[in-house]
Amino acid sequence: MVCRPEHGVSSMDTQFLCSVPDAAKMLGIGRTKIYEMLTKGELVSMQIGTRRLVRIDSIKTLIERATGGAA
Repeated sequence: MVCRPEHGVSSMDTQFLCSVPDAAKMLGIGRTKIYEMLTKGELVSMQIGTRRLVRIDSIKTLIERATGGAA
């Protein structure tokens, strides 16, 4: 798993957010493409302080849409 567990969170199934670089690694694309997808609404994020964090469920939804739910 790419997203690093923090504060006792041990798996992607229980982790809700990950950093933009981690989201890029998960999808095998660059950070710039992640920001483009965020702008287009293809991925959902939130900001906490200065950190932009991507919702993992939006990554899963993106994959499910692309694979017709076969992910």
